[in-house]
Amino acid sequence: MDTNYKLLVNSSTSFELTESKLKKLDAVQVEDLKFHVLKDHKPFKAEIVSTDFISKRYIIKVNNNTYEVAISDPLDELIKGMGIERGKTKVVNAIKAPMPGLILEINVEVGQSVKENDSLLILEAMKMENSFLSPRDGVIKSIAVEKGNAVDKGQLLVEFE
Repeated sequence: MDTNYKLLVNSSTSFELTESKLKKLDAVQVEDLKFHVLKDHKPFKAEIVSTDFISKRYIIKVNNNTYEVAISDPLDELIKGMGIERGKTKVVNAIKAPMPGLILEINVEVGQSVKENDSLLILEAMKMENSFLSPRDGVIKSIAVEKGNAVDKGQLLVEFE
């Protein structure tokens, strides 16, 4: 039986992909997390920038364009259809740096209302850009860093009201 996967790209474009189509994908790994892909005789450079295996969300670059991709399988769709969604009971009031790095970009301001999965900031660590997305709807209470700041592991980055 061929499993169907639903992909949601940048929270706006949705399409389905089957296991058999995935197996036919002409992709060659050229480096760790970097791939050369041929689609309709056109070459593409693809790179996995960050992964969140629990929520099945990935940030990928294709020919230097960045995309957020959420993947769901039939079980995920069934659970969602039943009105049960993972993580709806958690309340996150602060975002802390998971590793030392450099703040490349801050996409929010104090007092700004944000929705879940809105981009908050980008942290460069180990030569990779890590995009921090809002874990919930809320209002930004404080931003403890500035663009260009070096941060330590566990350092407060953004706080919610």
